Amino acid sequence: MDSRQITFLYATDLDASRRFYEEAIGLELVQVQEAGCRIYRSGPSSFLGVCKTRPDRPSGGAGVVICFVVETEAAVDEAAAKFTAAGVLTDGDPRWNGDFDIYHFYCRDPDGYALEVQCFKDRNWAGD
Repeated sequence: MDSRQITFLYATDLDASRRFYEEAIGLELVQVQEAGCRIYRSGPSSFLGVCKTRPDRPSGGAGVVICFVVETEAAVDEAAAKFTAAGVLTDGDPRWNGDFDIYHFYCRDPDGYALEVQCFKDRNWAGD
């Protein structure tokens, strides 16, 4: 199947999420749905949909990690600097994780979803 991918997250405060994803993280807004969802491009064929919470769709997401894969360590460092300059708290400086052969860091969005920015040490991973 050749398709695009959207991951939907549910937010308690859509304006706080808008500021986070558009201004702090810098994702491109591609669609606003009147039902209360904003869809952002996170890659060439991948998207994040941020929607207002509903009784059947709470916010949070314990165990969910949204991972942005970039090409180089320098791109990870640039993302960390950009996030920090925008006031986003990270879990520290980017670092190598030998268990997974990745260079990465984490932060959280306003609803507590974990975001990771990483690059693979092995540049020939199957995602390219």
